[in-house]
Amino acid sequence: MTSNKSAVWKTVSMAADMRLPTIRKQVSLSASLSALDGKDLVVPGDVITSDTGFMRGHGTYMDEEKLTASVAGEVERVNKLICVRPLKTRFNGEVGDVVVGRVTEVQQKRWKVETNSRLDSVLLLSSVNLPGGELRRRSAEDELAMRDYLLEGDLISAEVQSVFSDGALSLHTRSLKYGKLGQGVLIQLSPSLIKRQKTHFHNLPCGTSIILGNNGFVWLYPTPGHQDEEAGGYYTSLEPVSLSDREVISRLRNCLLALSAHKVMLYDTSVLYCYESSMPHQIKDILKPEVMEEVVMVTRQKLMEQEG
Repeated sequence: MTSNKSAVWKTVSMAADMRLPTIRKQVSLSASLSALDGKDLVVPGDVITSDTGFMRGHGTYMDEEKLTASVAGEVERVNKLICVRPLKTRFNGEVGDVVVGRVTEVQQKRWKVETNSRLDSVLLLSSVNLPGGELRRRSAEDELAMRDYLLEGDLISAEVQSVFSDGALSLHTRSLKYGKLGQGVLIQLSPSLIKRQKTHFHNLPCGTSIILGNNGFVWLYPTPGHQDEEAGGYYTSLEPVSLSDREVISRLRNCLLALSAHKVMLYDTSVLYCYESSMPHQIKDILKPEVMEEVVMVTRQKLMEQEG
């Protein structure tokens, strides 16, 4: 019976990704570590002060007449008020913040927008530009045509106009730099890593533009050649994006994820330095742990040289 049966052996070839140890450059980070030592970082249960002359702020509570931290974060003192700013939290918007959000619902005279905060933000019909830049009161026809401007799922860039009593944000897009976003890539990061600056719209030298939303939503898109002012911020180009632009956007995306993983503050200079440091590596290799560490280390060194 054994002669009638023949065993068939199959050879399976599998590609193995082997990583060998490499000699890394020794980079001195003493300056950045000393800067960290100067900050008062606390964890829940740490006693901030036993002085009864201070007022209790957010992220603190009184325990046996001692001011104690209730969250992990950085201690902030304003005169006699002490509060703890959490290192990782939902977006707490302030007036003037630039945000990137996604429309979740179309309601009467308003849109609901997801902006990574505790409550959905509100974009009123009266807070948007009409096509053509008309300045007039919104009519019933405008209310019926709301879905011609923004639909569920559309991405927008906006500015925080006011904060409601319950903490919800009221947005506005009354500027040509705000409005509906077209083709690009959205990256969701921690809001605490976005550095506050005068402008959060940057045209990078590599041919790509970036919107660093204060709410942690970052938008990457090809730098537009021109903008149609008559569209009032609602025209989106649907032309195919070239391969070179897509590669640059993909590299920037991986650089942002690498910087975020190593808790590096995100602003135009840090993103550009990380992009330049990643050029010797392939796009897909940037997210490998050892490559990511090397790229971020070189970026930190460049930032320190620029600051000091």
